[in-house]
Amino acid sequence: MLRLRPISSPTLSRIPSVHLQSPALVKPFLQPRNPSGTRLRYFFLRALCVSSSSSSPVVPQISHSSKSFDSADIQPYLSCCIPNKRLRVAVLLSGGVDSSVALRLLHAAGHSCTAFYLKIWFQEDFENFWSECPWEEDLKYAKAVCNQVDVPLEVVHLTDEYWKNVVSYIIEEYRCGRTPNPDVLCNTRIKFGAFMDAISSMEFDYVASGHYANIVHSSEEQTDNPSVLELSKDMVKDQTYFLSHLSQAQLKRLIFPLGCIPKDEVRKLATNFDLPNKDRKDSQGICFLGKIKFSEFVARQIGEREGVILEAETGDFLGIHRGFWFYTIGQRQGLRLPGGPWYVVQKDVKNNVVFVSRNYFSFDKRRRTFRVGSLKWLSGLPPNQLCQLRCKVQLLVIAFDSCSPHDSLTFIYSLKKIKNKFRL
Repeated sequence: MLRLRPISSPTLSRIPSVHLQSPALVKPFLQPRNPSGTRLRYFFLRALCVSSSSSSPVVPQISHSSKSFDSADIQPYLSCCIPNKRLRVAVLLSGGVDSSVALRLLHAAGHSCTAFYLKIWFQEDFENFWSECPWEEDLKYAKAVCNQVDVPLEVVHLTDEYWKNVVSYIIEEYRCGRTPNPDVLCNTRIKFGAFMDAISSMEFDYVASGHYANIVHSSEEQTDNPSVLELSKDMVKDQTYFLSHLSQAQLKRLIFPLGCIPKDEVRKLATNFDLPNKDRKDSQGICFLGKIKFSEFVARQIGEREGVILEAETGDFLGIHRGFWFYTIGQRQGLRLPGGPWYVVQKDVKNNVVFVSRNYFSFDKRRRTFRVGSLKWLSGLPPNQLCQLRCKVQLLVIAFDSCSPHDSLTFIYSLKKIKNKFRL
């Protein structure tokens, strides 16, 4: 386990590519001793980062006073916040609307909150891609939200951990022709993994975030019972899939204040709270890339190797591709083939061949059964009844060439909500 020690006299030069508003705002670092002198991985600082670029996005300056409304109006929204107790809660704050509303609800429930912004950008490695600090705007919004209710904000640098535990794994999976989900890995290994380890000595009762999911904890008298991850009230925004690999040790420490609230009401709450980011669009890109095209990132890490695109049914030659790792089973966008729509249905990793078909949804391809693997039982043990399970099929599509750098690169398409019970 990584042990963090306070350093009594922090040095500003140790902070890479960051300018601080005032040295007086700097909080003593908490970071591991590193005798080799290499870049230290963890540090917390209570300061607002500003870019040296003059083209920085403008974020409204919010005073410490904010619009308030009757507490009775908020009370119905606190059911997922463990009300009627005063807890110490570490809140993951991204600068977006969801996590900001979650923070305000926890604050309204009477909890003592500390906000944390996780910095995982590869700023030094991708300086040629960015004309300005890519996380600057998010952090400014997070700071403005915290200023409204005097909640302290800490910045946690987890770039090395993210690269080692998420990005490196994703790259190797792409080399093997598979398409892992970065959000599942990020939640398990970073947000509720490395981050929880980093604050383990700070004695928080719970960690909270703006995920659309619900956790039911056992009573204080039944602490040995498992915590249960349940679907959120908003089935369209539900994010339990991205939390499906969490362990019981992680679940028992989590609160998701938005699990009981539909998305449209979260937006209304943001307006009622007069949040500075109340009109911000939801972030849907891959979290560590921001405005960088995923295809550019993959090309830089794996390279390119020309291969052929064949029609799955006939074996006819249709075109050339840059490498099978740029394609995902089920992908439609970005193929640039005439006479479509075409869908990727198979990849020959050994021979670098991508097979496509126009008959992805044809009658003869319908399936009533499928095989699943690597099941994760959140309780730690399989349920008593395994003969019938209810499933939801989702497809992760990475759209490469068809998206601009400002568009979302990851799309989760819910193909269908399977209401029938499958016998596995």
